[in-house]
Amino acid sequence: MKNSIVKSLIIVSMLFSSIAFALDLDEAKNKGLVGEKDNGYLGVVVAQQDAQALVADINAKRKAVYADLAAKNGITVQQVEKLAAKKAYDKTSSGHYLWVNGKWTKK
Repeated sequence: MKNSIVKSLIIVSMLFSSIAFALDLDEAKNKGLVGEKDNGYLGVVVAQQDAQALVADINAKRKAVYADLAAKNGITVQQVEKLAAKKAYDKTSSGHYLWVNGKWTKK
């Protein structure tokens, strides 16, 4: 089961890559507009229409992938979210935002 979860998280990694959008994820993170939350999803750091649309789009895609991974691995969506959040926190570059103790903090 652990191997399948690890393999499945590779799929989740693809969600953290840039996507073609008015504002892409790397650009939004570099500008400090969005950050990774401790629930496995993105959050808006600075309210801006493009950033909010990007977060909504990526979070919807993440949620679908998380649900699929949970079903395939016989675990809850919350367990997948927790694993994804840890992976996202580990992957977050220095200077980008993370949600820590109820507030945005630069890594």
